Amino acid sequence: MRPLLFINGTAILPDGMLENAAVLCRQGRIELVGSAKGKIPADAEVVDARGGYIAPGFVDIHVHGGAGADFMDGTIEAVRRVCVAHARHGTTTLFPTTTTGSPAQITAMLSACSEVQKSRRTEDGAHIAGVHLYGPFFAEDKVGCHSPEGRRSPTEKEYAHYFQTGLIQIATCAAELPGAEAFYRAARRRRCLITCGHSNASWQEMARAFRAGMRHVDHFWCAMSSVSSVRARLGVPMQGSMLEYVLGNPEMSTEVIADGCHLAPELLEFAWRMKSARRLCLVTDANRALDLPPGKYRFGSEQEGSWFESDGKVGWAPNGSLASSIMGMDHMVRHMKKATCVPLPDIIRMASLTPAERTGIAHETGSLEKGKRADVLILNRRLEVKKVFMAGQAYEIRR
Repeated sequence: MRPLLFINGTAILPDGMLENAAVLCRQGRIELVGSAKGKIPADAEVVDARGGYIAPGFVDIHVHGGAGADFMDGTIEAVRRVCVAHARHGTTTLFPTTTTGSPAQITAMLSACSEVQKSRRTEDGAHIAGVHLYGPFFAEDKVGCHSPEGRRSPTEKEYAHYFQTGLIQIATCAAELPGAEAFYRAARRRRCLITCGHSNASWQEMARAFRAGMRHVDHFWCAMSSVSSVRARLGVPMQGSMLEYVLGNPEMSTEVIADGCHLAPELLEFAWRMKSARRLCLVTDANRALDLPPGKYRFGSEQEGSWFESDGKVGWAPNGSLASSIMGMDHMVRHMKKATCVPLPDIIRMASLTPAERTGIAHETGSLEKGKRADVLILNRRLEVKKVFMAGQAYEIRR
């Protein structure tokens, strides 16, 4: 493999931007990030950024599907199709995310992800770093667009089977469910990023979850408790909710869907101001309607998932609530830049290094730093993805 040299662009680093940068890669790893004034290796393959940006590949910790497929379809073909779809949008690493569903459906999804992970080729799209066990352990009143029939409380017999695969790297459970703390402790033993999502938990329930290992909350403001929802559930005096607990605990991280439909600009900027780029992740939460025309689609399993409607901008559940995103990570980055005052290095960090740090893979990817895998993007000045490299290999972007 020839050395790979990226030039004629501004490198986006974790703490700022380096103009007229040179990023040298050898054998699929980043060897040097510095000024372009140095001597170009004679045998290097030169990649011209054409005055754009040289950025790390994006890392998506919450993603369900794309291009007509959902990970819960449970087939190798579906998993590959989703990974290919998100690679087009600059995601070089992702965590396939379960929905509610039967144990058999979740097991099939895990098996398909394992096969794709083990046999991966560059043309298969984004790397699978692990699986996000998201559904089925949701609160009954916070299921959202997921199929309510597949929702349940955690039992050791069920989740132990999933953990034994070694694939689960992110584990979600509503904190108020019976068995939640045992689930969190089991996930902590597996060194997962432990999250609370689709939950109506109170401050005290969040505090107990934190002691058991929970450190993250899924898609902030979406399918989560508020002071008023906790009061409706537990009465008076009014109590703190997930919102207050995340904002009040500096160790907690969270994520936002910056598609322009889920959250207004002031909420996106507020989350960044309160949590900083080191504790806030951008996620797509994308479903199978990514890159497809408006229409009716299944969320989750193609045979038994719940129905939603895509209007070309976002998904809608039959009851009028939002049903996941239909946009890629490049769109989330562009919208954050356009709609808020968040600096570009922070935006890119939230789409790459911060999710890598929270999931324990920052030694491998997430930033343009020496020794890391050469997952590199060329973005133009409009932050559109022009070229994608994974482990130093050029990825053909097929629209």
